[in-house]
Amino acid sequence: MRRLFLAALLALMLPTLAQAQGWVERRTAELQALDKVTARISVIRATLGQPLQFGTLTITLRACHARPPDEVPDAAAWLEITDSLSPPNSGPVFQGWLFAAAPAVNMLEHPVYDLRVLSCR
Repeated sequence: MRRLFLAALLALMLPTLAQAQGWVERRTAELQALDKVTARISVIRATLGQPLQFGTLTITLRACHARPPDEVPDAAAWLEITDSLSPPNSGPVFQGWLFAAAPAVNMLEHPVYDLRVLSCR
């Protein structure tokens, strides 16, 4: 009987839990860029679909998502990054999701530059 009650309670709560895991699409990402050679840190804004230059990098924001205001703050941005010093036709130096709350999950591995997502707006 107790298991049945717990199963019914979980079934009622499941839609609420699923909604609590939602993301809201945004059009602008605030990024922290580090030049490791000069130790210069810059906060830059990337707009969806518009290439942005930082040193030899060209950063293109493809998607940006944030948590709703009533949840724990977090942001996730899908970035495509190319380097003008890379060999021709070598493709992007990074392509994927960067997470504000967990920057080590997926990161740009570059000898000169480092990028972090701060927020999506």
